[in-house]
Amino acid sequence: MTDFVGRRRELKELREDIARTGLDTLSGRKAKAPRARVLLVAGRPGSGRTALAEAFVREIADDYPDGVLRVRLTAPGGETVATERAVRTLLEGLGRTTPAGAAEDELSSALRTALTGRRMILLVDDAADPHQVDAMLPDTPECLVLVTAEGPLTGIPDVRPCTLGGLDTPSAVELLAQRMGSTRVTADPRAADALAEACGGQPAALALAGGYLAAHPKAAVADVAKQLHDMPASNSGPLARAFRLVYESLPQPAQRTLRLLPLAPAGVVDSHTASALAGCSVAAAQSTLEDFAGLALVRPAADGQYLLPGCLAPLLQALLEAKERSAEVQLARARMLERTVRLLHSCRAMAEGDEDAVREKLDGLPRTLRFPDRRAAARWLDSRLPSLTAAAALAVADGELDTLARRLVAALVRALVDHRGTAAAAPELYGLHRLVLDVAERRELHRERAAALLNLADLDAETGRTYEALERYRAALHAGRAANDPYATGRAMESVGGAYQELGDWHRAADWFGRALSQALAREERADEARLYGRLGNVHTYAGRYGDALRSWRAASAGYRKLADVPGQAKALSEMARVREYAGRPEESLHTCREAVELARKAGDLRLQAALQVRLADTLDRLGDPAAARLHRAAADRLLGDDPAACEIRSGSD
Repeated sequence: MTDFVGRRRELKELREDIARTGLDTLSGRKAKAPRARVLLVAGRPGSGRTALAEAFVREIADDYPDGVLRVRLTAPGGETVATERAVRTLLEGLGRTTPAGAAEDELSSALRTALTGRRMILLVDDAADPHQVDAMLPDTPECLVLVTAEGPLTGIPDVRPCTLGGLDTPSAVELLAQRMGSTRVTADPRAADALAEACGGQPAALALAGGYLAAHPKAAVADVAKQLHDMPASNSGPLARAFRLVYESLPQPAQRTLRLLPLAPAGVVDSHTASALAGCSVAAAQSTLEDFAGLALVRPAADGQYLLPGCLAPLLQALLEAKERSAEVQLARARMLERTVRLLHSCRAMAEGDEDAVREKLDGLPRTLRFPDRRAAARWLDSRLPSLTAAAALAVADGELDTLARRLVAALVRALVDHRGTAAAAPELYGLHRLVLDVAERRELHRERAAALLNLADLDAETGRTYEALERYRAALHAGRAANDPYATGRAMESVGGAYQELGDWHRAADWFGRALSQALAREERADEARLYGRLGNVHTYAGRYGDALRSWRAASAGYRKLADVPGQAKALSEMARVREYAGRPEESLHTCREAVELARKAGDLRLQAALQVRLADTLDRLGDPAAARLHRAAADRLLGDDPAACEIRSGSD
């Protein structure tokens, strides 16, 4: 079934507009448009602007062999989608990875670069802000941007809108026939014309009226047209009258479920969301959603999801505010968030490799909340991710469900990390950590604030924003001290040192590593002590302070020995050998390196053994013993093959 009929004049107008001479060419300023052509389909919600845009895309798809990218700039509830999120969606559609926390300008530049040399269509649906559209306009004139909006795109030059009104009567009747069947139209064509007129030719109103007649086969078309015509003036507009007709025909439980649908994040609802909102079984919720789809109250989407039409959202929101008490609304929202948390726990459990561990984590969960296998869980997470992140943002913005919001964000972070890995999930994690930070600052939760700042700073550091990371690490240190959390303060001090090391400020890096080491020594945290001695050794080596570097690495080696960490001790000795070589003491370096080889052999670390054998060979070459050097290189080749990258020790002192 399709909801698109007619509109031949509008389709012809759009096609002609592609080839229309631009203002720049008319004025003689430029011979070729510097940007993609922008077409605008303007119309009120429910006028069929998205259906027309999709039909036009299908008609011209062969002219743009590189495909179509789609993005929506307004959520069904009326909230504007962040420009950064919209541009990321387009980049993901192109298969491009985006750095976590990247600014809007950086993402826009990456999008334009990715579109260079391509012939593609960008379908930008429901734009409310022309600045958002401008941020994603390609620089290449071979691309086409098709925008749907309620009004003009002020500020974007050379855009002539294709404005939609109602459908002509034959097309409107055809749309009714698609919904309720052609027999009833044939039996009473005048009544069908009257119903089309009562709906104002508006596609959304026609779909609702046709859905109502399909669900009530004994109802006369003429009677429905009269009902719509006679409705009180308070139901202003054909869409509101058609919606009232359908809504009042529903049983009370279905009416209440429909009223609560605006609470669904991002306007996306499935059987679990509807079940939690209405407090009914999952099977009953699924049956209700299928009925709603038949009545054009929701639109079926992929993977068992349904979309709430944006044109109906204001009508449903008005009903929600008029019919439901605020306490009941809050309870429904809490049930929905709690169900989401439990689904995320189930999704995360499926990432476990051990079947016994999976069964243990799923123990006590109802069968309806379980996934058949890991692949199904990962597919659910991918398909629901936009609505899951929207749910987290709405829960945080609510301000009254902070405990649930924190649980939801934590569950979503863990599920993403377990299924995708930290690196692949970084862009989503960045936004989630910012939500945690918002709640922590509002509630003055210093420990959570420190954790969120550390996580955000780590992502900043990984994407090269070292100064931003340094600022956040310092803020995390203050929050950790306010919470009296030694782990957070120690971690923050070490990270501040790492940021200064990245910036090449060896003096400050050594100072902060020393502060973190003092705390570790005071708390007798042996593993932290050994690691921090090693980091100090690296910084001193960079700065050319070889005596301090040797003392630090010697202390690190002793710490690893006390911990019975043989590989750690071997690596510390290998760094001591490196420092001694830098200091002009090759014989001592050779002796230390041989000790490290023996320890690596005891630990069974073949990669470390091979790397140390290569280091021994390099030292022997410098000492004038090429024969012995060849023997050690041959030993390294036997251990790991002859890939030189496999035999390299990477450390801060390289």
